[in-house]
Amino acid sequence: MRRHSPGVLRTAAAVVSVASSPIRLVCFDLGGVVIRICRSWNEACVAAGMPVRETELWRRTHPDRLREVAEFQTGRIDAPTFAARLSEQVAGLYSPAEVLDVHHAWMLDEYPGIGELIDRVHDAGLDTAALSNTSHDHWVRIVGYPAVKRLRHLLASHLLGLHKPDPLIYRRLQEQLGYRADEIIFFDDTQENVIAADAVGWRAHLIDPQTDTAGQITAILREESALG
Repeated sequence: MRRHSPGVLRTAAAVVSVASSPIRLVCFDLGGVVIRICRSWNEACVAAGMPVRETELWRRTHPDRLREVAEFQTGRIDAPTFAARLSEQVAGLYSPAEVLDVHHAWMLDEYPGIGELIDRVHDAGLDTAALSNTSHDHWVRIVGYPAVKRLRHLLASHLLGLHKPDPLIYRRLQEQLGYRADEIIFFDDTQENVIAADAVGWRAHLIDPQTDTAGQITAILREESALG
């Protein structure tokens, strides 16, 4: 995995491999890389103007809720079903309507400078894409962000029926866009997704969503000799 942050190593062998073929496609995750999002349910509750209700049941059902999120983000269930299931799992701690209010408050704004960075990537003769785990309800808002409109190819989990870190989603992007794995550089804020992309041969980098994402990506692209 190619990342300069703690816990992720960049080996000499990886550097040699990366240097052997030029980057042609710069692929971005969206939430946490291009778009600033809430980092937790509690943060989204605050954004939605809703009190946080922490209980042992809420903490215990976390794995079940993650499974429902994956079902929602692969298009297998719709928003009302998703909200009803989450509400049921926590015994009505949050009503279905409140679940949807929190869901709708999740996205905040674009990261500063990210749109200009995408323009510079295009000016360097490189192609761009997004590969995002998201739902239809978020997607209809995501595609309206100016930086997202700049990206040439938009691929999303709910449209593909696949969810990162499933290796198939990375291969599907390659099939649809016609790039080899070693021609793709990928930026994501979730370590599991970066590990999976690295395993299929992408040049995968973990981005810290709490700091300047455009600056991090610019530095990596310059190190990879993809930007001047």
